[in-house]
Amino acid sequence: MYTITIFILGAILITLYHILKPLVDYILDRKGLCKYPAYNTLCALTNIGWCLETWRGGIRSKRLSEMHKVHPVIRIGPNSLSYGHPAAYNDIYGHGTKCLKDTFYQTEKTTHFNLGNVIDKADHSRKRKMLASAFAAKNLEDWESKITEKVKQFIAACDEHCTAPLVEGSHPDPKDLNFDFRAWSNFFTIDAIGKLALSEELGLLTAGNDLVTAAGRDGKAYQAPYRDCLHASKIAHTRIAFADKWYHINSSYTTRLLASYRKLWRLSNGWSDIVNYYVKKRLDRYIAGEKLDDIFQYLLHNKSGEPYALEWGEIAAESAVILDAGSATTAIALNNVIYWLIRNPRCLATLRNEVDEALDDSDTIAPHDKVKNLPYLRACLDEGLRITPPFSYNLPRRTPAEGAYILGEFIPGNTTVSMSSYVAHRDEVAFSDAESYIPERWLDGKRKDIHSSFVPFSTGSRACIGRNLSYMEQTIMVATLVRRYEFALPTPTWEQERVEVTNLLPGPLPLKVWRRTADSEKDTR
Repeated sequence: MYTITIFILGAILITLYHILKPLVDYILDRKGLCKYPAYNTLCALTNIGWCLETWRGGIRSKRLSEMHKVHPVIRIGPNSLSYGHPAAYNDIYGHGTKCLKDTFYQTEKTTHFNLGNVIDKADHSRKRKMLASAFAAKNLEDWESKITEKVKQFIAACDEHCTAPLVEGSHPDPKDLNFDFRAWSNFFTIDAIGKLALSEELGLLTAGNDLVTAAGRDGKAYQAPYRDCLHASKIAHTRIAFADKWYHINSSYTTRLLASYRKLWRLSNGWSDIVNYYVKKRLDRYIAGEKLDDIFQYLLHNKSGEPYALEWGEIAAESAVILDAGSATTAIALNNVIYWLIRNPRCLATLRNEVDEALDDSDTIAPHDKVKNLPYLRACLDEGLRITPPFSYNLPRRTPAEGAYILGEFIPGNTTVSMSSYVAHRDEVAFSDAESYIPERWLDGKRKDIHSSFVPFSTGSRACIGRNLSYMEQTIMVATLVRRYEFALPTPTWEQERVEVTNLLPGPLPLKVWRRTADSEKDTR
C-alpha cells in the first residue's frame, strides 16, 4: 500500500511539474522563441508535444514539411526549432558549424557512446579516425566478394519465389504476391553486415527468416528476431527520447502502465542480447588467434598493429551501431528504389536498357566496376533516397553557449535546432515537382545545382561513415535485380505504408516476381 501511495504521489508531482514549469517558461519567454509558430500548442509548452507526434504514427516529417511551406522556422519544443530552408542545413550540420549534438543523444548511450551518438567533438574525431579506413571506398572494393556472395543467396531465394509471367493488362493473383521484398532485402543487408562487420554467417537468406542467436548477461542463449528487436528498440526510444530530461522516468512509467511498451522494451533488450552474443563470439575468435578481415578488426588495432585496448562497453557500443545502421538504412533504401521503379515503368525500362548495355551475358551478379559509374542507375538510387530518405528524423543539434546565426538570424545559446532530410528534399526550388519520382533531375549537369539540398547521409563531420558501403550494396543489388527479373505490385497504383520513428520504416512490399525472358531483354536494347 505504501509503495502504491508513493507511486501515485510521484506521478502527481511529475504531472504538476510538467504543467506548471512549462507555463512559467512560456510566459517569461527568455529566449524570444514565442515569435516562431509552434507545430502544435503543446509543443510550445513541453517536449512531450513532439513525443506525442511520434506516437501518432504515419510520417511526422510529411506533416512538418507542409507547415514549412508557409513557415521557414517552426517551434517543435519549448527550446527547439525546426528549419525548412535547405540553407539552414549547412548552418546546423556543416563542417564549419559550432553546433554540437544535442543532449537528446545521451538517451541513446549505454555504458559508452558510439560513433553515431557521441556528443564530444574530440571523442567523435577519435572514433571516426579509428573506423574511417574500414569504410574507405578502396577497402570496400576488396570486400566486394562478400557482398556478391550474399547477392547470390538473395537471387537464389528470389528464383524460388518466381511465378509465371504476368499477363499484360492484368493484376497479379494474390497467391503470386509471395515475395515480401521489404523483408528479403533486409535479410540481405543483415547477412551482409554480419559478414562484413563480424565475419559471421547469420544465415537469414538461406533460412528465410530473421531468427538469430542472442544471449543475456547470464550467458544463456536463445533465439530472437533480429528485425523485430531492432525496430522495437527504435520505436520505444524515439517515442519518449525528445523529452530527454525525463527519458528514464518516462521509460519507467510507460513500462509500468502500458503492456504494449513492456513488449517493446522486452524486444529492445533482445537487440542488446543479439549484439552481446555475436560481438563476444567475434572477440573470442580474436583472443583465440584468428586473423579475420572485417570491420571489427579496426576496433582492435590501428594499421600498424598497435592495439587500441578499448573497454568491452565501447567495443559493444560501436559494434551495435554498425549492425544497426549497416542493416537498417540500406535495406530501406533498396526497398524504396525498387518500389519507385515498379511504380514508374518508364524509369525502370530506361534503367534496364542502361544496365543491359553495361553487362555481359555471363554477368549473373553485376560486377561493381561495371555498374558503379552508370549515370541513370545512380540517378535512380539518389531519387529514391531523396523522395523517401531512410533516415528522416530531425537530427537535433544545440547552439553553442554564445549563440549562433542560422539563416542569418541570431539564435540564443543552448537552443536545440534541427532540420529533417525529408523536409530538405522537398524544397521546390531545388526539386521541382518534389512528390514525383524523377531520376532525370540528377542528369545533364543538374546534380551540382541540387547537391547541397540532398542530405540522405547528413553532411559535415558527422555525416554517415557508411555512405560508400550503402551505395556499393545498392548499386550491385539493383543492377542485378532489374537485369534478371520482372516485378509487379498488387495493383499499379498500390501504395506502401510507412511509419516514421528515426528511420522512415516501410511496411511489407508484396511482389509478384518472374524471370525476364530473352525477348524482354532484347526489347529494352
